Amino acid sequence: MKHKTHEVDLCVIGGGLAGICTALAAARNGATVILMQDRPVLGGNASSECRVQISGAARGGHIPHVRETGILEELQLESLYRNPHEVYTIQDTVFYEKLHFEPNLSLLLNCTCQEAEMDGNRIVSVTGWQLTTETRHTVKAKIFADCSGDGILAPLTNAEYRIGREARAEYNESIAPEIADDKTMGMTLLFFSREYNTPQPFEPPAWAYIFEHCADLPYGEQGHQRWTCGYWWVELGGDYDSIHDTEKLRDELLKICYGVWDHLKNHCAHKEALTNFALDWIQFLPAKREGRRYLGEHVLTQNDIEAGGHFDDVIAHGGWTMDDHHPAGFWSVKTNEPATIFHPCPSPYGIPYRILYSRNISNLMFAGRNASATHAAMSSTRVMGTCAVMGQAAGTAAALAIANGLLPADIKAHIPTLQQMLLRDDCYVPWTPQEFGPLTMESHLTATQGNPEPVRDGFARQIGDDPHAWMAHPGDALTYLFPAPAHVQTLSLTLDSDLSKRIANSWNADRLNCIWQIPPEMPKRFRIEGLVDDEWQTLLTVEKNHQRAVRLLLERELAGVRFVLDETWGSDSSHVYQFYID
Repeated sequence: MKHKTHEVDLCVIGGGLAGICTALAAARNGATVILMQDRPVLGGNASSECRVQISGAARGGHIPHVRETGILEELQLESLYRNPHEVYTIQDTVFYEKLHFEPNLSLLLNCTCQEAEMDGNRIVSVTGWQLTTETRHTVKAKIFADCSGDGILAPLTNAEYRIGREARAEYNESIAPEIADDKTMGMTLLFFSREYNTPQPFEPPAWAYIFEHCADLPYGEQGHQRWTCGYWWVELGGDYDSIHDTEKLRDELLKICYGVWDHLKNHCAHKEALTNFALDWIQFLPAKREGRRYLGEHVLTQNDIEAGGHFDDVIAHGGWTMDDHHPAGFWSVKTNEPATIFHPCPSPYGIPYRILYSRNISNLMFAGRNASATHAAMSSTRVMGTCAVMGQAAGTAAALAIANGLLPADIKAHIPTLQQMLLRDDCYVPWTPQEFGPLTMESHLTATQGNPEPVRDGFARQIGDDPHAWMAHPGDALTYLFPAPAHVQTLSLTLDSDLSKRIANSWNADRLNCIWQIPPEMPKRFRIEGLVDDEWQTLLTVEKNHQRAVRLLLERELAGVRFVLDETWGSDSSHVYQFYID
Protein backbone atom coordinates (compact mmCIF):
# COMPACT_ATOMS: atom_id res chain seq x y z
CA MET A 1 0.00 0.00 0.00
CA LYS A 2 1.27 3.48 -0.85
CA HIS A 3 1.35 6.51 1.44
CA LYS A 4 1.61 10.09 0.19
CA THR A 5 1.96 13.30 2.18
CA HIS A 6 0.73 16.70 1.03
CA GLU A 7 1.17 20.14 2.58
CA VAL A 8 -1.22 22.99 1.80
CA ASP A 9 -2.78 26.06 3.37
CA LEU A 10 -6.31 24.66 3.62
CA CYS A 11 -7.68 21.13 3.64
CA VAL A 12 -11.40 20.78 2.91
CA ILE A 13 -13.18 17.56 3.88
CA GLY A 14 -16.30 16.88 1.84
CA GLY A 15 -17.18 17.63 -1.77
CA GLY A 16 -20.82 18.67 -1.59
CA LEU A 17 -21.78 22.20 -2.54
CA ALA A 18 -20.50 23.59 0.77
CA GLY A 19 -17.11 21.93 0.23
CA ILE A 20 -16.94 22.91 -3.44
CA CYS A 21 -17.59 26.56 -2.65
CA THR A 22 -15.22 26.56 0.32
CA ALA A 23 -12.38 25.11 -1.75
CA LEU A 24 -12.93 27.33 -4.80
CA ALA A 25 -13.27 30.51 -2.74
CA ALA A 26 -10.07 29.84 -0.82
CA ALA A 27 -8.07 28.90 -3.93
CA ARG A 28 -9.28 31.92 -5.90
CA ASN A 29 -8.23 34.15 -3.02
CA GLY A 30 -4.69 32.83 -3.01
CA ALA A 31 -4.62 29.82 -0.67
CA THR A 32 -3.32 26.41 -1.69
CA VAL A 33 -6.11 23.88 -1.16
CA ILE A 34 -6.77 20.14 -1.14
CA LEU A 35 -10.33 18.86 -1.17
CA MET A 36 -10.80 15.31 0.15
CA GLN A 37 -14.05 13.66 -0.99
CA ASP A 38 -15.13 10.10 -0.22
CA ARG A 39 -17.23 9.72 -3.39
CA PRO A 40 -16.17 9.45 -7.06
CA VAL A 41 -18.21 12.55 -7.96
CA LEU A 42 -18.66 16.02 -6.51
CA GLY A 43 -21.88 17.73 -5.55
CA GLY A 44 -23.10 15.69 -2.58
CA ASN A 45 -26.90 15.70 -2.53
CA ALA A 46 -26.88 17.63 -5.83
CA SER A 47 -24.78 14.99 -7.60
CA SER A 48 -25.95 12.26 -9.96
CA GLU A 49 -25.81 9.85 -7.01
CA CYS A 50 -28.57 11.71 -5.12
CA ARG A 51 -30.22 14.18 -7.56
CA VAL A 52 -31.76 16.48 -4.98
CA GLN A 53 -33.02 19.90 -6.06
CA ILE A 54 -30.80 22.81 -4.95
CA SER A 55 -33.06 24.87 -2.69
CA GLY A 56 -32.42 28.10 -0.88
CA ALA A 57 -33.77 31.48 0.11
CA ALA A 58 -35.96 31.81 -3.01
CA ARG A 59 -38.11 28.88 -1.78
CA GLY A 60 -38.80 27.36 -5.16
CA GLY A 61 -38.77 30.74 -6.91
CA HIS A 62 -41.68 32.09 -4.89
CA ILE A 63 -39.58 34.83 -3.24
CA PRO A 64 -37.90 36.94 -5.93
CA HIS A 65 -34.48 38.58 -5.90
CA VAL A 66 -33.02 36.59 -2.98
CA ARG A 67 -31.49 33.75 -5.00
CA GLU A 68 -27.95 32.76 -4.03
CA THR A 69 -25.28 34.13 -6.36
CA GLY A 70 -21.48 33.90 -6.20
CA ILE A 71 -19.86 30.54 -6.91
CA LEU A 72 -23.11 28.58 -6.66
CA GLU A 73 -24.77 30.60 -9.41
CA GLU A 74 -21.62 30.40 -11.52
CA LEU A 75 -21.82 26.60 -11.33
CA GLN A 76 -25.53 26.52 -12.07
CA LEU A 77 -25.32 28.90 -15.03
CA GLU A 78 -22.41 26.93 -16.44
CA SER A 79 -24.48 23.76 -16.19
CA LEU A 80 -27.42 25.46 -17.94
CA TYR A 81 -25.11 26.46 -20.79
CA ARG A 82 -23.27 23.16 -21.09
CA ASN A 83 -26.10 20.82 -20.15
CA PRO A 84 -29.26 21.80 -22.07
CA HIS A 85 -30.74 18.29 -21.74
CA GLU A 86 -30.50 18.44 -17.94
CA VAL A 87 -28.32 15.35 -17.50
CA TYR A 88 -27.06 14.95 -13.95
CA THR A 89 -23.79 13.25 -14.90
CA ILE A 90 -22.94 16.24 -17.10
CA GLN A 91 -23.56 18.49 -14.12
CA ASP A 92 -21.11 16.25 -12.19
CA THR A 93 -18.57 17.06 -14.87
CA VAL A 94 -19.14 20.80 -14.49
CA PHE A 95 -18.44 20.54 -10.76
CA TYR A 96 -15.37 18.38 -11.41
CA GLU A 97 -13.99 20.71 -14.08
CA LYS A 98 -14.31 23.82 -11.94
CA LEU A 99 -12.21 22.28 -9.18
CA HIS A 100 -9.84 20.08 -11.17
CA PHE A 101 -8.61 22.93 -13.37
CA GLU A 102 -8.54 25.63 -10.67
CA PRO A 103 -4.98 26.81 -9.92
CA ASN A 104 -3.94 26.25 -6.28
CA LEU A 105 -6.49 23.42 -5.86
CA SER A 106 -6.01 19.64 -5.85
CA LEU A 107 -8.64 16.91 -5.58
CA LEU A 108 -8.52 13.65 -3.65
CA LEU A 109 -11.63 11.80 -4.85
CA ASN A 110 -12.68 8.36 -3.53
CA CYS A 111 -10.70 9.29 -0.40
CA THR A 112 -12.30 8.75 3.02
CA CYS A 113 -11.00 10.80 5.97
CA GLN A 114 -10.16 8.35 8.77
CA GLU A 115 -7.59 9.92 11.10
CA ALA A 116 -6.54 13.27 12.51
CA GLU A 117 -3.24 14.15 14.20
CA MET A 118 -3.54 16.77 16.94
CA ASP A 119 -1.15 19.11 18.71
CA GLY A 120 -3.13 20.31 21.71
CA ASN A 121 -6.20 22.09 20.35
CA ARG A 122 -4.78 22.38 16.82
CA ILE A 123 -5.15 19.92 13.94
CA VAL A 124 -1.79 19.04 12.40
CA SER A 125 -2.94 16.67 9.65
CA VAL A 126 -5.69 14.37 8.47
CA THR A 127 -5.26 11.02 6.74
CA GLY A 128 -7.63 9.44 4.27
CA TRP A 129 -7.80 6.10 2.47
CA GLN A 130 -8.19 6.30 -1.32
CA LEU A 131 -9.90 3.08 -2.35
CA THR A 132 -9.21 3.32 -6.08
CA THR A 133 -5.42 3.66 -5.71
CA GLU A 134 -4.89 1.71 -2.46
CA THR A 135 -3.13 4.80 -1.12
CA ARG A 136 -3.18 6.57 2.24
CA HIS A 137 -3.07 10.35 1.84
CA THR A 138 -1.89 12.51 4.74
CA VAL A 139 -2.67 16.22 4.37
CA LYS A 140 -0.92 18.78 6.54
CA ALA A 141 -2.54 22.21 6.55
CA LYS A 142 -2.77 25.47 8.44
CA ILE A 143 -6.58 25.39 8.52
CA PHE A 144 -9.06 22.52 8.08
CA ALA A 145 -12.65 22.98 6.91
CA ASP A 146 -15.12 20.17 7.59
CA CYS A 147 -17.85 20.27 4.95
CA SER A 148 -18.60 16.56 5.20
CA GLY A 149 -22.20 16.99 6.35
CA ASP A 150 -21.93 14.46 9.17
CA GLY A 151 -18.95 16.30 10.70
CA ILE A 152 -16.33 13.55 10.50
CA LEU A 153 -13.62 15.67 12.14
CA ALA A 154 -15.65 16.09 15.34
CA PRO A 155 -14.98 12.59 16.75
CA LEU A 156 -11.46 12.58 15.28
CA THR A 157 -10.42 15.86 16.96
CA ASN A 158 -12.65 16.09 20.05
CA ALA A 159 -14.27 19.21 18.64
CA GLU A 160 -17.42 20.08 20.56
CA TYR A 161 -20.64 19.15 18.79
CA ARG A 162 -24.30 18.29 19.27
CA ILE A 163 -26.56 15.71 17.72
CA GLY A 164 -30.33 15.61 17.99
CA ARG A 165 -32.81 18.16 19.29
CA GLU A 166 -32.27 20.71 22.05
CA ALA A 167 -34.84 21.14 24.79
CA ARG A 168 -37.23 24.04 24.27
CA ALA A 169 -35.96 25.93 27.30
CA GLU A 170 -32.25 25.73 26.37
CA TYR A 171 -32.50 28.45 23.71
CA ASN A 172 -36.13 29.45 24.31
CA GLU A 173 -37.15 27.95 20.96
CA SER A 174 -40.91 27.52 20.61
CA ILE A 175 -40.67 24.77 17.97
CA ALA A 176 -38.21 22.63 19.94
CA PRO A 177 -39.45 19.65 21.97
CA GLU A 178 -39.95 20.00 25.70
CA ILE A 179 -37.19 17.48 26.45
CA ALA A 180 -33.91 17.17 24.55
CA ASP A 181 -33.33 13.95 22.62
CA ASP A 182 -31.03 12.42 20.01
CA LYS A 183 -33.65 12.36 17.24
CA THR A 184 -32.78 13.91 13.89
CA MET A 185 -34.32 14.46 10.51
CA GLY A 186 -34.00 11.45 8.25
CA MET A 187 -32.59 10.63 4.83
CA THR A 188 -34.44 10.22 1.54
CA LEU A 189 -34.32 7.79 -1.38
CA LEU A 190 -35.63 9.12 -4.70
CA PHE A 191 -36.53 7.46 -7.98
CA PHE A 192 -36.91 8.69 -11.56
CA SER A 193 -39.51 7.34 -13.94
CA ARG A 194 -39.82 7.57 -17.72
CA GLU A 195 -42.84 7.50 -20.03
CA TYR A 196 -42.78 5.06 -22.96
CA ASN A 197 -45.03 4.62 -25.99
CA THR A 198 -46.41 1.30 -24.78
CA PRO A 199 -47.83 -0.01 -21.48
CA GLN A 200 -45.21 -0.84 -18.86
CA PRO A 201 -46.39 -3.43 -16.32
CA PHE A 202 -44.62 -3.62 -12.98
CA GLU A 203 -44.20 -6.56 -10.64
CA PRO A 204 -42.54 -5.59 -7.34
CA PRO A 205 -39.63 -7.58 -5.94
CA ALA A 206 -40.63 -10.01 -3.23
CA TRP A 207 -38.92 -7.95 -0.54
CA ALA A 208 -40.77 -4.67 -1.30
CA TYR A 209 -43.37 -3.34 1.12
CA ILE A 210 -46.96 -3.39 -0.12
CA PHE A 211 -49.11 -0.27 0.16
CA GLU A 212 -52.59 -1.03 -1.11
CA HIS A 213 -54.26 2.24 -0.17
CA CYS A 214 -53.38 5.90 -0.74
CA ALA A 215 -53.94 6.44 2.97
CA ASP A 216 -50.93 4.18 3.62
CA LEU A 217 -48.66 6.95 2.26
CA PRO A 218 -47.84 10.34 3.81
CA TYR A 219 -50.30 13.06 2.74
CA GLY A 220 -52.71 10.50 1.26
CA GLU A 221 -54.04 10.64 -2.28
CA GLN A 222 -53.00 14.28 -2.78
CA GLY A 223 -49.40 13.66 -1.71
CA HIS A 224 -48.17 11.53 -4.62
CA GLN A 225 -49.48 12.98 -7.86
CA ARG A 226 -45.99 13.84 -9.21
CA TRP A 227 -44.48 10.48 -10.02
CA THR A 228 -41.62 11.39 -12.35
CA CYS A 229 -39.02 12.08 -9.68
CA GLY A 230 -39.90 10.34 -6.44
CA TYR A 231 -40.88 11.81 -3.12
CA TRP A 232 -38.92 13.53 -0.37
CA TRP A 233 -41.12 11.78 2.20
CA VAL A 234 -39.62 8.36 1.34
CA GLU A 235 -37.53 9.17 4.39
CA LEU A 236 -36.17 7.36 7.45
CA GLY A 237 -33.49 7.90 10.04
CA GLY A 238 -34.62 10.26 12.74
CA ASP A 239 -35.56 7.50 15.16
CA TYR A 240 -32.23 5.74 14.56
CA ASP A 241 -28.56 6.71 14.61
CA SER A 242 -28.54 8.83 11.46
CA ILE A 243 -24.85 8.12 10.87
CA HIS A 244 -24.08 4.58 12.01
CA ASP A 245 -27.40 3.07 10.87
CA THR A 246 -27.18 4.43 7.32
CA GLU A 247 -26.75 1.05 5.59
CA LYS A 248 -29.67 -0.50 7.47
CA LEU A 249 -31.81 2.54 6.71
CA ARG A 250 -30.91 2.40 3.02
CA ASP A 251 -32.20 -1.20 2.93
CA GLU A 252 -35.50 -0.13 4.48
CA LEU A 253 -35.80 2.84 2.15
CA LEU A 254 -35.39 0.58 -0.87
CA LYS A 255 -38.30 -1.53 0.36
CA ILE A 256 -40.41 1.59 0.77
CA CYS A 257 -39.32 3.07 -2.56
CA TYR A 258 -40.28 -0.04 -4.54
CA GLY A 259 -43.46 -0.32 -2.50
CA VAL A 260 -44.46 3.24 -3.38
CA TRP A 261 -43.86 2.54 -7.08
CA ASP A 262 -45.91 -0.66 -6.81
CA HIS A 263 -48.69 1.38 -5.21
CA LEU A 264 -48.59 3.93 -8.03
CA LYS A 265 -48.60 1.29 -10.76
CA ASN A 266 -50.95 -1.31 -9.31
CA HIS A 267 -53.10 0.07 -6.48
CA CYS A 268 -53.35 3.87 -6.69
CA ALA A 269 -56.38 5.86 -7.77
CA HIS A 270 -54.09 7.49 -10.35
CA LYS A 271 -52.70 4.24 -11.75
CA GLU A 272 -54.29 4.65 -15.19
CA ALA A 273 -52.22 7.79 -15.74
CA LEU A 274 -49.06 5.76 -15.11
CA THR A 275 -49.80 2.97 -17.58
CA ASN A 276 -46.87 3.83 -19.86
CA PHE A 277 -44.43 4.81 -17.09
CA ALA A 278 -41.53 2.66 -15.88
CA LEU A 279 -38.77 3.15 -13.34
CA ASP A 280 -35.67 4.71 -14.88
CA TRP A 281 -33.36 5.22 -11.87
CA ILE A 282 -33.28 4.34 -8.18
CA GLN A 283 -31.16 6.26 -5.70
CA PHE A 284 -28.71 4.05 -3.80
CA LEU A 285 -26.90 6.66 -1.72
CA PRO A 286 -29.45 8.16 0.68
CA ALA A 287 -29.64 11.95 0.72
CA LYS A 288 -29.09 13.03 4.33
CA ARG A 289 -30.53 15.99 6.17
CA GLU A 290 -28.88 15.89 9.57
CA GLY A 291 -25.96 14.44 11.50
CA ARG A 292 -23.54 16.14 13.90
CA ARG A 293 -23.60 19.91 14.35
CA TYR A 294 -20.46 21.63 15.52
CA LEU A 295 -20.52 24.15 18.34
CA GLY A 296 -19.01 27.44 17.25
CA GLU A 297 -18.54 30.73 19.01
CA HIS A 298 -22.22 31.38 18.30
CA VAL A 299 -25.04 28.87 17.93
CA LEU A 300 -27.66 30.04 15.45
CA THR A 301 -31.18 29.63 16.85
CA GLN A 302 -34.81 29.79 15.82
CA ASN A 303 -35.04 33.22 17.44
CA ASP A 304 -32.02 34.52 15.49
CA ILE A 305 -33.67 33.49 12.24
CA GLU A 306 -37.09 34.86 13.12
CA ALA A 307 -35.48 38.19 14.08
CA GLY A 308 -33.89 38.40 10.62
CA GLY A 309 -30.29 37.64 11.54
CA HIS A 310 -29.13 41.25 11.84
CA PHE A 311 -25.66 40.34 13.06
CA ASP A 312 -22.62 42.62 12.96
CA ASP A 313 -20.67 39.76 11.38
CA VAL A 314 -23.23 38.74 8.74
CA ILE A 315 -21.49 36.99 5.83
CA ALA A 316 -24.26 35.02 4.10
CA HIS A 317 -28.00 34.67 3.92
CA GLY A 318 -30.70 32.04 4.24
CA GLY A 319 -34.43 32.04 3.76
CA TRP A 320 -35.73 28.47 3.51
CA THR A 321 -38.48 27.79 6.03
CA MET A 322 -37.59 25.98 9.24
CA ASP A 323 -38.63 22.72 7.62
CA ASP A 324 -38.53 20.29 10.51
CA HIS A 325 -39.06 16.71 9.35
CA HIS A 326 -40.70 14.23 11.69
CA PRO A 327 -38.15 11.77 13.15
CA ALA A 328 -40.31 8.84 12.02
CA GLY A 329 -40.14 10.05 8.44
CA PHE A 330 -42.28 7.88 6.19
CA TRP A 331 -43.78 6.00 9.11
CA SER A 332 -45.24 9.18 10.64
CA VAL A 333 -48.30 8.23 8.58
CA LYS A 334 -49.00 5.50 11.15
CA THR A 335 -49.66 8.11 13.83
CA ASN A 336 -51.44 10.47 11.43
CA GLU A 337 -48.78 13.14 11.86
CA PRO A 338 -47.36 15.29 9.04
CA ALA A 339 -44.02 14.14 7.64
CA THR A 340 -42.75 17.70 8.09
CA ILE A 341 -43.87 21.06 9.44
CA PHE A 342 -42.83 24.20 7.56
CA HIS A 343 -42.29 26.78 10.29
CA PRO A 344 -42.22 30.29 8.80
CA CYS A 345 -39.17 32.52 8.74
CA PRO A 346 -38.12 35.67 6.87
CA SER A 347 -36.26 35.57 3.58
CA PRO A 348 -33.61 36.75 3.54
CA TYR A 349 -32.16 36.45 7.01
CA GLY A 350 -28.50 37.00 7.88
CA ILE A 351 -26.02 34.30 8.86
CA PRO A 352 -23.09 35.28 11.12
CA TYR A 353 -19.45 34.36 10.62
CA ARG A 354 -19.18 33.05 14.19
CA ILE A 355 -21.09 29.84 13.34
CA LEU A 356 -18.37 28.76 10.87
CA TYR A 357 -15.47 27.96 13.22
CA SER A 358 -14.99 25.74 16.26
CA ARG A 359 -15.13 27.07 19.78
CA ASN A 360 -12.44 24.67 21.01
CA ILE A 361 -10.29 23.57 18.03
CA SER A 362 -8.30 26.61 16.96
CA ASN A 363 -7.82 25.87 13.24
CA LEU A 364 -11.09 24.08 12.48
CA MET A 365 -13.78 25.65 10.30
CA PHE A 366 -16.97 24.14 8.89
CA ALA A 367 -19.82 24.96 6.53
CA GLY A 368 -23.02 23.26 5.49
CA ARG A 369 -25.51 21.32 7.57
CA ASN A 370 -22.87 20.67 10.25
CA ALA A 371 -22.41 24.39 11.00
CA SER A 372 -23.08 25.72 14.51
CA ALA A 373 -26.86 25.87 14.81
CA THR A 374 -29.61 24.35 16.87
CA HIS A 375 -31.71 21.58 15.36
CA ALA A 376 -34.50 24.11 14.78
CA ALA A 377 -32.28 26.64 12.98
CA MET A 378 -30.48 23.94 11.02
CA SER A 379 -33.82 22.82 9.62
CA SER A 380 -33.58 26.00 7.52
CA THR A 381 -29.82 26.39 6.97
CA ARG A 382 -29.35 22.76 5.85
CA VAL A 383 -30.63 23.29 2.28
CA MET A 384 -27.90 23.28 -0.35
CA GLY A 385 -28.19 26.86 -1.58
CA THR A 386 -27.60 28.10 1.96
CA CYS A 387 -24.83 25.55 2.55
CA ALA A 388 -23.07 26.81 -0.60
CA VAL A 389 -23.01 30.47 0.42
CA MET A 390 -21.80 29.52 3.90
CA GLY A 391 -19.05 27.55 2.16
CA GLN A 392 -17.96 30.50 0.04
CA ALA A 393 -17.81 32.65 3.16
CA ALA A 394 -15.78 30.03 5.04
CA GLY A 395 -13.31 29.58 2.18
CA THR A 396 -12.87 33.32 1.73
CA ALA A 397 -12.32 33.78 5.47
CA ALA A 398 -9.79 30.92 5.50
CA ALA A 399 -7.82 32.55 2.68
CA LEU A 400 -7.90 35.90 4.49
CA ALA A 401 -6.68 34.27 7.69
CA ILE A 402 -3.88 32.40 5.93
CA ALA A 403 -2.71 35.51 4.05
CA ASN A 404 -2.37 37.40 7.33
CA GLY A 405 -1.08 34.61 9.58
CA LEU A 406 -4.31 34.51 11.56
CA LEU A 407 -6.60 31.85 12.97
CA PRO A 408 -10.27 31.65 11.99
CA ALA A 409 -11.45 33.31 15.22
CA ASP A 410 -9.15 36.30 14.55
CA ILE A 411 -11.18 37.21 11.46
CA LYS A 412 -13.84 38.63 13.82
CA ALA A 413 -11.73 41.78 13.81
CA HIS A 414 -11.73 41.89 10.00
CA ILE A 415 -15.41 41.38 9.17
CA PRO A 416 -15.72 44.51 6.95
CA THR A 417 -12.80 43.24 4.86
CA LEU A 418 -14.34 39.78 4.60
CA GLN A 419 -17.71 41.24 3.63
CA GLN A 420 -16.17 43.33 0.85
CA MET A 421 -14.25 40.32 -0.49
CA LEU A 422 -17.50 38.36 -0.65
CA LEU A 423 -19.37 41.20 -2.33
CA ARG A 424 -16.66 41.52 -4.97
CA ASP A 425 -17.14 37.82 -5.70
CA ASP A 426 -20.89 38.44 -6.20
CA CYS A 427 -22.14 37.03 -2.92
CA TYR A 428 -25.15 38.61 -1.28
CA VAL A 429 -24.41 40.03 2.16
CA PRO A 430 -27.73 41.46 3.40
CA TRP A 431 -27.83 45.18 4.28
CA THR A 432 -24.17 45.61 3.25
CA PRO A 433 -23.30 47.77 0.23
CA GLN A 434 -20.22 47.07 -1.85
CA GLU A 435 -17.55 49.77 -1.72
CA PHE A 436 -15.77 50.94 -4.86
CA GLY A 437 -12.44 52.63 -5.38
CA PRO A 438 -11.90 56.30 -6.25
CA LEU A 439 -11.54 55.62 -9.99
CA THR A 440 -15.11 54.30 -10.09
CA MET A 441 -16.62 56.83 -7.71
CA GLU A 442 -14.85 59.98 -8.95
CA SER A 443 -15.20 59.39 -12.70
CA HIS A 444 -17.94 60.91 -14.82
CA LEU A 445 -20.56 58.24 -15.59
CA THR A 446 -22.97 58.57 -18.51
CA ALA A 447 -25.38 56.34 -20.41
CA THR A 448 -26.97 56.51 -23.84
CA GLN A 449 -30.32 56.58 -22.05
CA GLY A 450 -31.67 56.32 -18.52
CA ASN A 451 -29.99 56.88 -15.17
CA PRO A 452 -26.68 54.99 -14.90
CA GLU A 453 -25.93 55.78 -11.24
CA PRO A 454 -27.38 52.53 -9.78
CA VAL A 455 -24.42 50.58 -11.27
CA ARG A 456 -22.21 52.08 -8.56
CA ASP A 457 -24.66 52.34 -5.67
CA GLY A 458 -23.24 49.19 -4.04
CA PHE A 459 -26.27 46.89 -4.38
CA ALA A 460 -26.14 44.19 -7.05
CA ARG A 461 -29.76 43.04 -7.05
CA GLN A 462 -33.28 44.35 -6.72
CA ILE A 463 -34.21 45.03 -3.10
CA GLY A 464 -37.89 45.64 -2.50
CA ASP A 465 -39.17 47.83 -5.32
CA ASP A 466 -35.77 49.37 -6.11
CA PRO A 467 -34.10 47.53 -9.01
CA HIS A 468 -30.65 49.00 -8.20
CA ALA A 469 -29.87 48.62 -11.90
CA TRP A 470 -29.56 50.43 -15.21
CA MET A 471 -31.92 49.13 -17.90
CA ALA A 472 -30.15 48.55 -21.20
CA HIS A 473 -31.26 47.63 -24.71
CA PRO A 474 -29.03 46.27 -27.49
CA GLY A 475 -26.96 49.17 -28.76
CA ASP A 476 -26.94 51.02 -25.43
CA ALA A 477 -23.69 51.96 -23.72
CA LEU A 478 -22.35 52.94 -20.29
CA THR A 479 -19.29 55.21 -20.20
CA TYR A 480 -16.80 56.23 -17.51
CA LEU A 481 -14.60 59.26 -18.27
CA PHE A 482 -11.71 59.48 -15.81
CA PRO A 483 -10.51 62.71 -14.19
CA ALA A 484 -7.10 61.93 -15.68
CA PRO A 485 -5.61 59.00 -17.61
CA ALA A 486 -5.23 56.03 -15.26
CA HIS A 487 -4.00 52.45 -15.24
CA VAL A 488 -7.00 50.11 -15.32
CA GLN A 489 -6.27 46.67 -13.94
CA THR A 490 -9.71 45.03 -14.09
CA LEU A 491 -13.23 45.86 -15.19
CA SER A 492 -16.13 44.14 -13.44
CA LEU A 493 -19.77 43.73 -14.44
CA THR A 494 -22.77 42.26 -12.65
CA LEU A 495 -25.32 41.34 -15.28
CA ASP A 496 -28.90 40.11 -15.50
CA SER A 497 -29.50 36.43 -14.68
CA ASP A 498 -33.17 36.97 -13.75
CA LEU A 499 -33.08 36.71 -9.98
CA SER A 500 -36.88 36.75 -9.92
CA LYS A 501 -36.78 32.99 -10.56
CA ARG A 502 -34.82 29.99 -9.31
CA ILE A 503 -32.43 27.87 -11.33
CA ALA A 504 -33.96 24.40 -11.44
CA ASN A 505 -32.43 20.93 -11.53
CA SER A 506 -33.70 18.25 -13.85
CA TRP A 507 -35.72 16.10 -11.43
CA ASN A 508 -38.22 18.74 -10.37
CA ALA A 509 -41.30 18.43 -12.55
CA ASP A 510 -42.75 21.80 -11.45
CA ARG A 511 -41.30 24.39 -13.86
CA LEU A 512 -43.20 27.30 -12.37
CA ASN A 513 -40.88 30.24 -11.57
CA CYS A 514 -37.90 28.22 -12.83
CA ILE A 515 -35.01 28.91 -15.20
CA TRP A 516 -34.23 25.94 -17.43
CA GLN A 517 -31.93 27.67 -19.93
CA ILE A 518 -29.73 30.76 -20.02
CA PRO A 519 -32.14 33.59 -19.13
CA PRO A 520 -33.17 35.65 -22.17
CA GLU A 521 -32.27 38.83 -20.22
CA MET A 522 -28.62 37.76 -19.96
CA PRO A 523 -26.22 39.79 -22.15
CA LYS A 524 -24.83 37.38 -24.74
CA ARG A 525 -22.50 39.63 -26.72
CA PHE A 526 -20.96 42.88 -25.51
CA ARG A 527 -17.91 45.04 -26.08
CA ILE A 528 -15.51 46.85 -23.80
CA GLU A 529 -14.05 49.97 -25.33
CA GLY A 530 -11.23 52.13 -24.02
CA LEU A 531 -10.44 55.79 -24.59
CA VAL A 532 -6.86 56.02 -25.86
CA ASP A 533 -5.43 59.33 -27.21
CA ASP A 534 -8.94 60.78 -27.55
CA GLU A 535 -10.10 57.78 -29.59
CA TRP A 536 -12.40 54.95 -28.54
CA GLN A 537 -10.88 51.54 -29.26
CA THR A 538 -12.46 48.11 -28.85
CA LEU A 539 -10.41 46.37 -26.17
CA LEU A 540 -12.48 43.17 -25.79
CA THR A 541 -15.50 41.56 -27.39
CA VAL A 542 -17.22 38.93 -25.27
CA GLU A 543 -19.16 36.32 -27.24
CA LYS A 544 -21.67 33.85 -25.77
CA ASN A 545 -21.48 35.24 -22.27
CA HIS A 546 -23.65 33.22 -19.88
CA GLN A 547 -22.46 34.43 -16.48
CA ARG A 548 -23.85 37.13 -14.21
CA ALA A 549 -20.51 38.07 -12.62
CA VAL A 550 -17.89 39.02 -15.21
CA ARG A 551 -14.39 40.24 -14.35
CA LEU A 552 -12.11 41.21 -17.24
CA LEU A 553 -8.37 41.81 -17.07
CA LEU A 554 -7.41 44.97 -19.00
CA GLU A 555 -4.06 46.21 -17.64
CA ARG A 556 -4.16 49.32 -19.83
CA GLU A 557 -3.52 53.04 -19.48
CA LEU A 558 -6.85 54.64 -20.37
CA ALA A 559 -8.75 57.91 -20.17
CA GLY A 560 -12.11 56.15 -20.01
CA VAL A 561 -13.93 52.85 -20.48
CA ARG A 562 -17.23 51.92 -22.10
CA PHE A 563 -19.57 48.93 -21.96
CA VAL A 564 -21.65 48.39 -25.12
CA LEU A 565 -24.46 45.83 -25.15
CA ASP A 566 -24.75 44.16 -28.56
CA GLU A 567 -27.07 41.21 -27.96
CA THR A 568 -28.97 39.37 -25.23
CA TRP A 569 -30.04 35.72 -25.15
CA GLY A 570 -33.46 36.76 -26.45
CA SER A 571 -34.90 39.68 -24.47
CA ASP A 572 -35.19 43.22 -25.80
CA SER A 573 -33.86 44.59 -22.50
CA SER A 574 -31.41 43.69 -19.76
CA HIS A 575 -30.38 45.02 -16.37
CA VAL A 576 -26.82 46.00 -15.54
CA TYR A 577 -26.46 45.91 -11.76
CA GLN A 578 -22.81 46.87 -11.43
CA PHE A 579 -20.08 48.32 -13.65
CA TYR A 580 -16.87 49.25 -11.88
CA ILE A 581 -13.13 49.47 -12.41
CA ASP A 582 -9.96 48.91 -10.42
